[in-house]
Amino acid sequence: MSDPTAQRENLLARVGKLFRTTAFKLSLAYLAVFAVLAVLALGYVAWNARRVLDDQIVQTIEAEINGLQEQYTAGGLRKLITVIERRAKEPGASLYLVTTPAGEHIVGNVGSLPSGLLSQTGQFEISYGRDSETSGAQHRAIVRIYTLAGGFRLLVGRDTEERDRLRAAIGNTFGTSLALVLLLGVVGGWFVASRVLKRVDDMTETTRSIMAGNLDGRLRVGGSGDELDRLAQNLNLMLERIGELMRGMREVSDNIAHDLKTPLTRLRNHADEALRGERSPEELRAAIGAVIEESDGLIRVFEALLTIARLEAGSARETFSQFDASQALRAVGELYEALAEESGLTLTVAAEPGLMLHGNRELVGQALANLADNAIKYGSAGTGERRIAMTARRGPGGIELIVADHGPGIPEAEHARVLGRFVRLDDARSRPGFGLGLSLVNAVARLHGGTLALRNDAPGLIVTLSLPAA
Repeated sequence: MSDPTAQRENLLARVGKLFRTTAFKLSLAYLAVFAVLAVLALGYVAWNARRVLDDQIVQTIEAEINGLQEQYTAGGLRKLITVIERRAKEPGASLYLVTTPAGEHIVGNVGSLPSGLLSQTGQFEISYGRDSETSGAQHRAIVRIYTLAGGFRLLVGRDTEERDRLRAAIGNTFGTSLALVLLLGVVGGWFVASRVLKRVDDMTETTRSIMAGNLDGRLRVGGSGDELDRLAQNLNLMLERIGELMRGMREVSDNIAHDLKTPLTRLRNHADEALRGERSPEELRAAIGAVIEESDGLIRVFEALLTIARLEAGSARETFSQFDASQALRAVGELYEALAEESGLTLTVAAEPGLMLHGNRELVGQALANLADNAIKYGSAGTGERRIAMTARRGPGGIELIVADHGPGIPEAEHARVLGRFVRLDDARSRPGFGLGLSLVNAVARLHGGTLALRNDAPGLIVTLSLPAA
């Protein structure tokens, strides 16, 4: 059996963790704001209800005084006493009193009054005793004191018991409602916080498994489209990108170990051959030249790898500026036109004017140079039309930079794979290169927020570099 003390401590820890969540604190904050607004609203209702009732009482008193004054004017004091005597016997909240100038009681249903009250005139809210009660209980009333001809005093009032009962009912309702709101708010805050905490705990467990090495783990998306779902989706995209980079690093390591082994072996063989036996100066120079050529090739490979890594890290974005993509395409076309002629190819350039890009001109130019170099290298092996076309135009996704050749093309199933590092198809291994050209072009496209697409043209290959316009 488990220890009850440990269970209690575990429960307290879970409750404390729940109360420390942001969702619970926000729920309490909303509850406090709502409670304050409810207090203000109910307080205003109570105050306004009392004001309305007081106004009605005052209007009733004024109407009764006006009526009694008319009776006094028409029939004198005797008529007034008769009317008040009849009204005082009727049940209700109305109060009447007529006194002599000396304050002696003549007629009415009011017993005790505050001392000195009848010596004043006007409207007052007082405590009084009823004439029919002997217990001396005090009641509240709003009264109006009026001086008649001859110094006689007339008091007309209205008991406020109904008003006080209404105010007490509002107060009780307010207290009950506030307690209910606080209870529901705490329960609702606990419910919301527990659901949010469960989602966060799930995310925490997933991130722990990822940190432990499970890079295929992904955060669960509930499907509600709330902020936690959006966070999970963005984190999953980030994890997918990190996974791609990690796979890319493993591939680079493997490819370096395999693909660079051959040029390093050749480099060693050239050096070893130069050391064997007696060599003439011309033979030594040829051997050293071969070593330098192999070294330059290796240096270019590592420079390409460093460039790709720098592009994927996004560190070149601070060098972005606006430039004309048409001019960049024409410059690359002029640079490779002579090389294409040497290979028996015709290179044509067609560029719409004013295609402005926001990016790095040197990197875009290097990407176009890689595409032109590949087109010349593989287009010269084609059997169809010996022509290479470089085009710059506006497309639905922005600006399209297109290089098309009439070579053997690339099987459609290999289009995604050839964008990786050191990927070379079987029929391309006889040609110089290390399989980094398209990988670098793809990295340039991603850096600029664009895409790289390959399409077979039967025969030939059409490579489209799409970049968002400035």
